[in-house]
Amino acid sequence: MDKNQKKQAWRSRLTLKQIFTIPNILSFFRLALVPVIVWLYCFEKSLEWTILVILISGLTDIVDGFIARKFNMITDFGKFIDPVADKVTQGIVLICLLTQFPLMWLPLGILIVKETISFILRFVLFNRAEELTGAEWHGKLATVALYFIMCLHIVWPIFGSAIPTIVSLVCILVTSGIMLLSFALYTISILASLKATKKDK
Repeated sequence: MDKNQKKQAWRSRLTLKQIFTIPNILSFFRLALVPVIVWLYCFEKSLEWTILVILISGLTDIVDGFIARKFNMITDFGKFIDPVADKVTQGIVLICLLTQFPLMWLPLGILIVKETISFILRFVLFNRAEELTGAEWHGKLATVALYFIMCLHIVWPIFGSAIPTIVSLVCILVTSGIMLLSFALYTISILASLKATKKDK
């Protein structure tokens, strides 16, 4: 594919119509909620409001996926911005929790490495004008597990006691294992797609 063809491929997938769909606007909304979460948890120390905003963020994630599939609003830009909104939210919440739970550095570190490498691979695939795949089962499982431990560590103190160390440790280690599995499977899938594009040339 020459440079002109690549430019055309980029332009065709980055039009205003492709960018400003309802699902993508909901992803932008999730990004806008990130500083609200930081303010509520770190400065206001309001665990109840923090968990409420996180649940609203998670709900918009479910809704935007439903709308995209139901009304045929799936776009390559959406496949980029949706995981970006998710991972930025997850990363910031983990950083907030790190102030109270030092072991949160483990899933946070995995998340940063996983998403950095995944973003680079997806960008290369996107640049080759290949159709991007959406979330896979293992990615969804990792997301559910991550949200579970984040919400658990926020909610538990609301009831007046610190989360038991053993419960925290087990949840964090199991979630980290699921994230590593997802990272491995996703990397294999993307590398296979990249290999296929080379054969087609």
